[in-house]
Amino acid sequence: MLENFWFNVEYGINHVLDIKAYDHVLFLIVLTVPYLFKDWKRVFLLVSMFTLGHTLSLVLASYGMVSVNAAIIEFLIPITILIVALFNVFTSGKGAQKEKVGVLFLSTLFFGLIHGLGFAREFKMLLGDSDSKLVLLLEFALGIEIAQIIIVFIVLFLGYLVQTIFRFSKRDWIMVISAIVVGLVIPMILNSDFLA
Repeated sequence: MLENFWFNVEYGINHVLDIKAYDHVLFLIVLTVPYLFKDWKRVFLLVSMFTLGHTLSLVLASYGMVSVNAAIIEFLIPITILIVALFNVFTSGKGAQKEKVGVLFLSTLFFGLIHGLGFAREFKMLLGDSDSKLVLLLEFALGIEIAQIIIVFIVLFLGYLVQTIFRFSKRDWIMVISAIVVGLVIPMILNSDFLA
């Protein structure tokens, strides 16, 4: 029982930290980069919204309630990353991240839905014909949340180092990291099967 639990949690952690599928990490980087440690509550909420969206679409896909063309989803995932990265570039230093929950949280939830659909196929194989789908889903979601918190902590920590020790301005930090991510996702978008 505990073995299964750890297997599923680990599976969730590895899903996020998989170096071959780094889109999840890129999304978390651009989501977190505008914030500092003192904003941890807001960041935790944002990341949880993403997990919620991700889990919700996995539930819907696992129970056969939704089915989406994989090529469209694989195209949309880097688009979501690009949107957040560009949002950072155009709002860095303007305090847009301090605004009320609204748009940022809803868009994060929506992007989570899209990212979850991208993983639904692989997750269905993990499920097989298991009758405890919901338990599996929750254990997997816990793994995802743990991995996301690790990444968020690393991004916040690096931001802290760069801004305190190396005296980078917050605006420059956001701009540089977001620009790097833009550079990484544009080829992902252009090479997607959807555009082929």
